[in-house]
Amino acid sequence: MMKLIYKILLSTLILSVVSCTDVIEVDVPEGPIRLTIEASLDWEKGTSGNQQTILLSTSTPYFQSQRNSAVTGATVQVRNNDSGAVFVFQDQNDGRYTTSTFVPVMGNSYTLEVAYEGERYTATETMFPVSDFSAITQSKEDGEDDEALEVNVSFQDPVDIENYYFLRFQSRNDRLPELFYIKDEFVDGNEVTFYYEKIEDEEDNIKEFEPGDTVDIVLLGISEDYHNYLRLLVEQFESAGNPFSATPVALVGNCINTDNPDNTPYGYFRVSEKVESSFTFE
Repeated sequence: MMKLIYKILLSTLILSVVSCTDVIEVDVPEGPIRLTIEASLDWEKGTSGNQQTILLSTSTPYFQSQRNSAVTGATVQVRNNDSGAVFVFQDQNDGRYTTSTFVPVMGNSYTLEVAYEGERYTATETMFPVSDFSAITQSKEDGEDDEALEVNVSFQDPVDIENYYFLRFQSRNDRLPELFYIKDEFVDGNEVTFYYEKIEDEEDNIKEFEPGDTVDIVLLGISEDYHNYLRLLVEQFESAGNPFSATPVALVGNCINTDNPDNTPYGYFRVSEKVESSFTFE
């Protein structure tokens, strides 16, 4: 009798599992479509810095297959608030707005102005300097794995000046970069060294550096506000997939909508001096 009951229960369970084939449609809430501004005016040391590009697009629903949301027809300009010079960015009809006349001046304040669909967006930033690389080397000494290759980058922080830095490592074998936001609070006036190491992880398809691999390295001088924006951005990225992390929210940069404060754009306006280099492991 008990065997018969077990067989009936097992058959009922199997039928229940097999019969659950209905497609359930869930309405995923979507936020409003907003203008996205990618305005990073970076002045590489040793160049004129005249050639600059600003990217405009609109945010898209997460499940939308069409990702091309380039914005055309906007009016874009940047004004030097110290000299009064205005630099007009020409619409390239693909979301890019370019100029060949920008004049970067260290310590000057710049304001971005974007006019799009009857609304005006602005943001203001100051251009900060950056130190040159003092050394770029490889080792196996500073990282978590004493058998894994790492690239070491050093630079001299100026004494008695509050500085903020953005350091980016991009392995040419990877799609995503490694980002560091740096405050000189505890290293003021000293030579600073940062390392980039990859720990092998088969599950995430991460491989250690090998001889012949190349890493592109960029160091920028940034404002305190952009440093704080990066900190939040990196924290959200690193906590992605963690069930115990706080719910991520859309990050709001320094761009504001002066005509409709409820329609705040995404993105950030940055003016920075930068140094960049590449390193190939031996």
